[in-house]
Amino acid sequence: MSRFPAIVPDADLTNSPYDTHEVTPMDTIPLLVSLDQAYLPQLQVLLTSLYWNNPGEQFAIYLLHSGIPAPALAPVVRQCEHLAYQFHPIFVEDRLFADAPTTKQYPKEMYYRLLAGSLLPRQLNRILYLDPDILVINPLRPLWEMDLEGRLFAAAAHTGKTDLANQVNRVRLGTDHDYYNSGVLLMNLEACRREISTDHIFRFVAEHERELLLPDQDILNALYGSRILPLDDAVWNYDARNYNTYRIASGGIYDMKWVMQHTAILHFCGKAKPWKPGYLYRFGGLYLHYAHLTSQYFGMEEF
Repeated sequence: MSRFPAIVPDADLTNSPYDTHEVTPMDTIPLLVSLDQAYLPQLQVLLTSLYWNNPGEQFAIYLLHSGIPAPALAPVVRQCEHLAYQFHPIFVEDRLFADAPTTKQYPKEMYYRLLAGSLLPRQLNRILYLDPDILVINPLRPLWEMDLEGRLFAAAAHTGKTDLANQVNRVRLGTDHDYYNSGVLLMNLEACRREISTDHIFRFVAEHERELLLPDQDILNALYGSRILPLDDAVWNYDARNYNTYRIASGGIYDMKWVMQHTAILHFCGKAKPWKPGYLYRFGGLYLHYAHLTSQYFGMEEF
């Protein structure tokens, strides 16, 4: 018997309840994503992996976007209905961060997580942000219940394994901590509302535009890195390109069996992506497996 709910006829999206932003119950885990229309299929794959590997959990999905049309959102709405997840698309005015540095790989939506405290309903006091190029392969509850110790965020640094990269980023950004990846963030929204200033972010972008290599990540580290609680990236933000690095650095402990049993979040970082032709890294087949499940059960077009 399938672990997925049976597919039901397309829902009537007129007067959808998903734009009411009602208060999320305490036993529900709120998840934040921020993306443009091009990444909606990847969001669907993420949701499939989330459901499969978090049995019994309830999630409320908050999507910050700058104008994805309703017909494009409809497959995500239907999938969330089938999975009994709440779905709250929140429109952000297009002019926000309109002048910030962006590329095809780093669109303006990547900045929205930095202002999540002011963009999300004030009833939310914490949320878990995930990039869409992620698979969830083990339960998220332990991360969700982690004590943030008053910090703004919890995040993982991938470059902790490469001292040179850490040193370069410390000099480049004038920081004294590891360079945190912004793709997985446990966010203390109450503290973010108090401490994160829109004007401060805008001013920093204007003053350092030419220096920003990974813009949102650079801002996170330069302005708020000292207020981040470090996470174990092997568990909570595993760089899917670096299987051999993890395995060798751990003395062989972090082998494939360990990853399947302990890693919760596989992050497909970098320009090479498993849904694109020619992907060579080890977990590409696993990603395509969840993409196939998403196509089979939720009608997503195959990559």
